[in-house]
Amino acid sequence: MSSEAVAYGSIVETQFAELRALVEAAGSSIGPVSAMAEVVVAALRGGKKILTAGNGGSASDALHMAEELIGRYRSDRVALPAVCLAADATALTCIGNDFGFDKIFSRQVEGLGRPGDVLVVYSTSGNSRNLVLAVQAAKDLGVKTLGLLGKDGGELAPLVDVAWIVPAKNTARIQELHTWAMHAILETVEVAFPAA
Repeated sequence: MSSEAVAYGSIVETQFAELRALVEAAGSSIGPVSAMAEVVVAALRGGKKILTAGNGGSASDALHMAEELIGRYRSDRVALPAVCLAADATALTCIGNDFGFDKIFSRQVEGLGRPGDVLVVYSTSGNSRNLVLAVQAAKDLGVKTLGLLGKDGGELAPLVDVAWIVPAKNTARIQELHTWAMHAILETVEVAFPAA
């Protein structure tokens, strides 16, 4: 085995060890994920929709959640209403051009959000200005807010109705646990909306 291959193996082992340690550290703090699942299921049972948002890698998490709800996670259940606010390039560039990047999500919340809907925001820092403004717009409209956050939760932690803060500083590890939380929420949705 080449020294380069050994180095690659060491990187992989280190990454896995970091993830395993974080999973163990986060185990005692997962209660908010159950609370989030309850909020999502209650909204969907009430005929409301789920809005999701995030930046960069967190935008792909937001998109992943929305597509699993409107499409399917594992079972062929009914389609459920979900919109990822990071998905429409024309809306993002229009709003960004006319109102500024800080408003790319809040403007969509103003147009799409209705009382009883749920906004799920993904942020590894908790400090993204466009997400803070989106949460504030949601609160003004009576839209419930959930935050999958990292580090110390940032500005978003006290603003959202329910926050789960992954106890890590490494962005990759935070996003990996955000994916776990999203899948746990989707699993509860599958139980609440079984396939016909």
